[in-house]
Amino acid sequence: MRRSFGIALFVAFALVAAACGGDDSDGASGGSCDVADMPLVTAGTLTVGTGEPVFPPWMGVGDDFFDVPESKTGFEGALVYALAAELGFTDDQVVFTRTGFTEVIAPGTKGFDFNIQQYSITEDREKVVDFSDPYYTTRQALVTFEDSPYASVSSVDDLKDAKLGAAIGTTSLDFIEDVIKPDSDASVYDENVDVESAMRAGQIDALVVDLPAAYFVTAVQVEGSVIAGQFEAEAAAPDNYGMLFADGNALVGCVNDALEVLVDNGTLQGLEDTWLTQDGGVPIISD
Repeated sequence: MRRSFGIALFVAFALVAAACGGDDSDGASGGSCDVADMPLVTAGTLTVGTGEPVFPPWMGVGDDFFDVPESKTGFEGALVYALAAELGFTDDQVVFTRTGFTEVIAPGTKGFDFNIQQYSITEDREKVVDFSDPYYTTRQALVTFEDSPYASVSSVDDLKDAKLGAAIGTTSLDFIEDVIKPDSDASVYDENVDVESAMRAGQIDALVVDLPAAYFVTAVQVEGSVIAGQFEAEAAAPDNYGMLFADGNALVGCVNDALEVLVDNGTLQGLEDTWLTQDGGVPIISD
């Protein structure tokens, strides 16, 4: 009787583990990560969802490749092809499909095998979709005007007399208060767009946002602005980016296995160095 109960309990746990596709690395259907066994949207093809448009340094870097995820350029663009190769796909077996950012964070089937476009892994999102292990942890960044004396700072100490701004309730504001600790209190605004307006108006010397937002601010939002640097210190609650899957997709385990290989052999760090540090042109602001 006790043995039967133990077997039943083991089976129950096994069934629960099998149902939690995003929580382990057991692989695809039947425990196999062979391409032929993967639960793909289209057999033999890795269908990757991404944004419209995609933008550098994440995908499509360079004038000739803007909004071209197939160019294999940019951090996420290059990562997709590195993962695909590790999973057993050739480059011509990778197909991109475009999606809105918020539309895929919802229950239901997906028209892709996974989606990659700087999705932060959060508890609320994990209730309706699955994520891979993190492939990138964001850093906080300093944005100012290119002619500002703070455009060439090299350490947190260089910002002690700066008037800094951030949006309320953000990790960026926490970072100013807990890590930078300038002599004057941070200026606090309702939204990032309000922070940007304050910088244009000369009310603050610089703003602090996460690095991905900094790219967008300098490329689109605030003319003449530059990323002075990304901070070496991590925020108290940094954002971890993961690839997004339909809830219960068994492919998560295979992708996590492939990602682990890329971490262990240095490929992931190499891609970060190439696209988000060197070619991205973002210096480090030391502690």
